[in-house]
Amino acid sequence: MSTSDVLGRTNGAITMVFARLFASLLLTFAFLGSVPARADWYEASSDHFVIYADDSEKDIRRYAQNLERFHAAMELLTRRKVEKPSPSNRVVIFAVGSQRDVRKLSGRKSRYVAGFYRPRAGASRAFVQDIRHKSGYPDFSTIVLLHEYAHHFLISQSRFGMPRWLNEGAAEFFASASFPSKGGIQIGLPAQHRANELFNSADVSIYELLDHELYERNRGKGYDAFYGRSWLLYHYLTFNEDRQGQLSKYQAEVLSGLSSHEAGKKAFGDLDQHEKELRSYLRKRMPGLGLAPERLPIGEVTLRKLPKGEAEMMPIRIRSQRGVDKETAAEVLADARKVAAKYPSDAGVLSALAEAEYDAGNDAEAIAAADAAIAIDPARTNPYVQKG
Repeated sequence: MSTSDVLGRTNGAITMVFARLFASLLLTFAFLGSVPARADWYEASSDHFVIYADDSEKDIRRYAQNLERFHAAMELLTRRKVEKPSPSNRVVIFAVGSQRDVRKLSGRKSRYVAGFYRPRAGASRAFVQDIRHKSGYPDFSTIVLLHEYAHHFLISQSRFGMPRWLNEGAAEFFASASFPSKGGIQIGLPAQHRANELFNSADVSIYELLDHELYERNRGKGYDAFYGRSWLLYHYLTFNEDRQGQLSKYQAEVLSGLSSHEAGKKAFGDLDQHEKELRSYLRKRMPGLGLAPERLPIGEVTLRKLPKGEAEMMPIRIRSQRGVDKETAAEVLADARKVAAKYPSDAGVLSALAEAEYDAGNDAEAIAAADAAIAIDPARTNPYVQKG
């Protein structure tokens, strides 16, 4: 697809000088460690997302609107119109605190964990840091969320698997987005968060991108540039005028049954020449795509301030939604029962209690809590799910 068929380029090209980005990356990671002052818990509800965050109403609404614009931009660029999901099938996002809080919740020790995603049929969950709005390039927690939602969008719209480089390259392409304060979106920006690996990690050639078995044989134990190079190839095929249509041809050849490597040779031509062009492209000025707000229609975002009991239950609910084992289910249940004892007439509290009881294997208690929640607020869906 030619980008000029759908939208215009941003005013001027965006300079991609990776050597100058290390300072900005350090500032980004320093910024990730800061935690904003706690506010009231809100639930933001939109066509494709449900967001829970203890932040200002204004920030949460803007966050939801930006995510809906991101979804609209993906529909526009991929030419895939997605039916609006049912309320229970939307992606649920929990803003859980600082980067340290996210890492603790994930159970992973890596200091680079800034957010994570749990894909489930009808119950996809994302766990991110507290909401931050930045001018220019987004913070890393937002990039993680956009990357995973890009996967969610693309995979849900295809019955066929694609080579790994294409899956990751596309997700990185869309995740490198920014949201101007006046609305709209800039998408396909240079992937600044991949600067370090592109220049300092083990290189990954186009041959290894196209042949995953070759990549696995050649990869070392250290971190390499697979994600960065996947993004670079996707970005180059999207923007280079001489290679317009080659990405679509490559996909068609893969779907026809050719191996990724053979499809690449047929669609891209001389791979040695392509490798040279990629290395040159990395050091050039790179364009991005600017979409005005009127090109990205979004639905209404509604906000609900959580009552005191439901707000107090949110940290417990987040642990439950992250997923529990036998040991952690018992811990979550003990905490949930304490809150439920304080707020026996709060439907949100009882709904969360029902889930905690179910996760701990207490079916009768789960049904009792669900019935109590339904009696107070018949419009809530989660108690019916737990009872079912």
